[in-house]
Amino acid sequence: MSASHELVNVSAPRGGIPIARMRSLYRVDDVGRRLDKLPHKEHESLRSTYERMIELGPERFQVKPSGLPVMDHLYDDLPNFYEVLDDVKRQLALCEDSRDALEITPLLLLGPPGIGKTHFARELAQLLGTGMGFISMSSMTAGWVLSGASSQWKGARPGKVFETLVDGQYANPVMVVDEIDKAGGEHAYDPLGALYSLLEHDTAGSFIDEFAEVPIDASQVIWVATANDARGIPDPILNRMNVYEVQAPDREAARYIAAKLYTAIRASHDWGSRFDEQPATDVLDRLSEMAPREMRRAWMTAFGNAKLDRRSQVSVADLPDANLRRTPMGFVQ
Repeated sequence: MSASHELVNVSAPRGGIPIARMRSLYRVDDVGRRLDKLPHKEHESLRSTYERMIELGPERFQVKPSGLPVMDHLYDDLPNFYEVLDDVKRQLALCEDSRDALEITPLLLLGPPGIGKTHFARELAQLLGTGMGFISMSSMTAGWVLSGASSQWKGARPGKVFETLVDGQYANPVMVVDEIDKAGGEHAYDPLGALYSLLEHDTAGSFIDEFAEVPIDASQVIWVATANDARGIPDPILNRMNVYEVQAPDREAARYIAAKLYTAIRASHDWGSRFDEQPATDVLDRLSEMAPREMRRAWMTAFGNAKLDRRSQVSVADLPDANLRRTPMGFVQ
């Protein structure tokens, strides 16, 4: 239903993707007809949605690589995601010197909590520079969060896919479905039901949000889902995605991640200059026992304890009490 128009320059994100096409996501005439049919002084939320769509217009940037983006920093920062990064790089390479749109097969990242799955999704969005929508299925309170709810229901509103496309700047944002295996069956209908069409390129091109009821082109959305266990995910969803088993980083990689975090935290705060440039070896050894997600909190606690003690070097004693931490994760040998 959508058309791509002339190429334009946009600000380049880290990784260098400075060119985009303009893509039309919906027909303003369709929106106008829906707006005209609304009863006077009724459905104010729906009226406001249609008016916003007309005001913003249907065109959004569709990012197009001008060259293969630099990904070395991701390989350094995410050493346990090499397989996923290699696949993303291959897919980016296919379209870097062609007129084809950026196309990445939906990704499903499987692995234990805390190993960096959500962080990877955020880094991918930053690499591509297309913005990001985020849906946490574990905290979801409504089954219609993806596809919207009928305007006939009290408190109804558009779904996250619709909002990300209409209110954002891009036709191909990264859409993260976090902990997709936590989508339970307690809702009135399947909260993942919309994904059956959204993950298929052809049907996603005319996606209809149940609130707005206007076809919208969601075919360019880049999907990244995370899960701890694939057993809770329906087969039709799994069959539409490239599935990756992400392992916990091995001991050496975990030490490297901890050291990188130390440097990054130190560099991003004015108070960081009061601490040594490099952390002590025994501190890195202790940090390497933690999941990557826990490392930042541990460093911040340690920096604070060292500062209170007027020391420039963080020691093992500054780290959170080992007895209060979760049991260390298993590591790849």
